[in-house]
Amino acid sequence: MARPEQGSRARPLRGLPSTAAVVGHPIHPMLIPFPITFLTAALATDVAARATEDPFWSRTSRWMLGAGLVTGLVAGAVGAIDYFTIRRAREKSVGKLHAYGNPLALGLAAANLALRQKRQAGAMPNAAEIGLSTATAAVLGVTGWAGAELSYRHMVGVAGHGDQHTDEEKRYVP
Repeated sequence: MARPEQGSRARPLRGLPSTAAVVGHPIHPMLIPFPITFLTAALATDVAARATEDPFWSRTSRWMLGAGLVTGLVAGAVGAIDYFTIRRAREKSVGKLHAYGNPLALGLAAANLALRQKRQAGAMPNAAEIGLSTATAAVLGVTGWAGAELSYRHMVGVAGHGDQHTDEEKRYVP
C-alpha cells in the first residue's frame, strides 16, 4: 500500500520554527511588512507625483525608497539566518525564489534611488524611475507570495513549541 504524500492530511508536515526568533516568535515575518509597504508606496507616490505635479510626492518617493532599502536589508539579514539554517527552506523552489528574488528587488530600489539622487529633490519622476518602481513592486509581489508559500504551505519559520527540527533537518546542506 502506498504511503500518503508528505503534507497531506494523513501525513501533515511538522512546522519548523524560525531559528531567528525572540521568545519563540519569528523575527522575519515581523519585519517584512515594512520594506514591502515602503517600496510599493514608492510606486504609488510616483504616480501621485506625475498626476498632481506636486513635488511633495517626489520627495516622498525618495523617502519611501530609502526606508524600504534600510528595512529590507534588516529583514533580509534575518531572513538569511532562517534560509541558511532551515534545510527545508533551501530545498523548496519557492525558498530559492524568495531568497534570491528579494535582493533583486532591493537592487532595483537602490538603482532607482541612485537615479533620483542625481536630480533635484522635487523633480518629477521620469519614465525610468517609474519603471524601476513598478519592477520593484512586481518582484516583491512574486517574492512575497513565495515567502507565504514557505510559511503556510511548507511550514517553514513558524512559531513552534520547542525545537521540532530533526537531526537530518538541522544538517547543513550547501
